[in-house]
Amino acid sequence: MKTLEQLLSNFESIPVTISWYLTDLSESKGKQELFTKQSPQKLKVLREHSIIESAISSNRIEGVKVNKNRIGTVIFGRSLLKDRDEEEVRGYRKALDLIHQKRAKLPISEKTILQLHQLSRGKIWDAGKYKEKDGDIIEKYPDGRERVRFKTVSAKNTPDAMKQLISKWNECLKKKPIHPLITLAAFNLDFLCIHPFRDGNGRVSRLLLLLQCYHLGYEVGRFISLERLIEENKERYYETLEQSSINWHQGSQNSLPYIAFLLYILKTAYREFEERLGKMKTPRGEKTDLIILAIQKSNEVFRISDLQHQCPGISIDMIRKVLKDLKNKDKIICLGRGHTAQWKKTKKWIN
Repeated sequence: MKTLEQLLSNFESIPVTISWYLTDLSESKGKQELFTKQSPQKLKVLREHSIIESAISSNRIEGVKVNKNRIGTVIFGRSLLKDRDEEEVRGYRKALDLIHQKRAKLPISEKTILQLHQLSRGKIWDAGKYKEKDGDIIEKYPDGRERVRFKTVSAKNTPDAMKQLISKWNECLKKKPIHPLITLAAFNLDFLCIHPFRDGNGRVSRLLLLLQCYHLGYEVGRFISLERLIEENKERYYETLEQSSINWHQGSQNSLPYIAFLLYILKTAYREFEERLGKMKTPRGEKTDLIILAIQKSNEVFRISDLQHQCPGISIDMIRKVLKDLKNKDKIICLGRGHTAQWKKTKKWIN
């Protein structure tokens, strides 16, 4: 809650890089509906891949692994599990199912956080319970040396810290002192610094990241695994987390490195989502529907380049054909000539 408190008091100005991330993400969010109108079968494939990658990557970051030949059985099957690692991977998949099914209807609350921990940790004795003993984050080196990477909130103070975290999250969303995505990243940082559980904190933080994205309307996590992207950038993940946790207890931490990292992950996810759908062949009828939807969402006056930007993977010839058909039906008119000409919706379109 220390970072969320910073946002509510006198948060420093936003660096240019973060501003760029926010602009790109806002644009991606605006195009989200267009992409999710793609073929249901294509999106189903992306969703299934995302679930597999998320369950495997989020656990693998914590050293939990399963045999490659058992992945499908562990994640989608119902057979008996062979060991503790398989139990945790399947449990994480169950937590993902809960989030993807309920989306923004699943509240950001202590009850939800404890439920996600219980699901992701399986049948272990303290699943769904806050830590009972103090435990710092320890980094172990290959030569056997260890160091305290971060001193977490004590077990005694954890319940109160979690209540404050939820309260500050709601307050930030209500008062909106800064962009909601920065609030999301700040929450994630604070959660990891509190470290409320004996084990499984990283996994729950990533589940909460997915859930909070749903709450803010950024649904790319349905189709692209955020956990896999974090794993692929694991060194940077740990580096920025450590940078932003220094002086956290004093409330004077520099949270910007970690905030920028999470925004980078989201931006990368959207770029990959658009690229994957762009490479998939779309039936002619669906292409027409996507172009018409793009026109519907555009301003009264628009250009071909606007439609190209919103419909990646669809050729300019196809866009021109749809425009010609709509023009013949008197639903749009052309205000000029050439590629840069403006087009305008007529009363027939509006009515």
